[in-house]
Amino acid sequence: MTSSGSNHGGTTHVPEDAEARRAIAPVICYPNDTLPVPDMALYARALAGAEVAEVAIAAPREACTFHVPAGSFFRIVSVDGPQVGDLNLWNAHDLSERFYSGKTRALHGTHVTTGERLWSSFPTLRPMATIVEDTLGWYGIDAYGGAVHDVIGTRCDPYTGNLLSGVQYHHCCHSNLTRALADATGLSLAEAEPHVHDVLNVFMCTGFTRDTGQYFMKASPVRPGDHLTFFAEIDLLGALSACPGGDCSAEHTSDAAACYPLRVEVLQPAEGALEGWMPPPVNGYDRSHGRG
Repeated sequence: MTSSGSNHGGTTHVPEDAEARRAIAPVICYPNDTLPVPDMALYARALAGAEVAEVAIAAPREACTFHVPAGSFFRIVSVDGPQVGDLNLWNAHDLSERFYSGKTRALHGTHVTTGERLWSSFPTLRPMATIVEDTLGWYGIDAYGGAVHDVIGTRCDPYTGNLLSGVQYHHCCHSNLTRALADATGLSLAEAEPHVHDVLNVFMCTGFTRDTGQYFMKASPVRPGDHLTFFAEIDLLGALSACPGGDCSAEHTSDAAACYPLRVEVLQPAEGALEGWMPPPVNGYDRSHGRG
């Protein structure tokens, strides 16, 4: 039997065993049941007695930076109105160790929530932060395949905006994060920009369309008071951009959307609350890459 079908704009021969090939069951690429398990009960007890030590505000269409000592918490809070944020994390002492969204996605899935971790880049590949609270954990996966807090989007940026629309827009998340990192470190914009990386899209509701496989966004379910709280596994420098898309219900690289600030609280647990806890070691691979 032969027939034609659409294949990204071309025609293709459909083999007789097409349905059998499609019916093959998937295999999880990275089974995560052997990952180190965070002590969520310990973290919860420490968080219960923690006090706010520092507050940073990401103004609408701007970014803020913040420092979180290992063994402390940071909380991203929605204030005033529905707003999504783009989060970057670095080792506070070494910008080359940074959040690795792709490996986090491979280990945990397209969206993250309580009990899951943000992992660092090669060659360290270790937990940077553990999610300990998520007030949007109730959302789950909706009928469109959408979910909240994604590690699939890269961040809105001026280069894609220019490519698609010919614009020169400077308050997209990539540029916001670049300016914030430069200001926090004393680096020039040119020096800071290569350290800006793919993000955790905090509060953003996203997925992939089933017909074309395209990345989609929809109005975030976040409301004032909703928050996402992390435990810092290592000393962190963070940067958070209040996305120009607001709740990302329509567009994300313009001044058209209603935007609101986001608050970052750094919380310090009581002394002794984390007794026995140790920061995670760097990855144990010997880095010989087959050449002894």
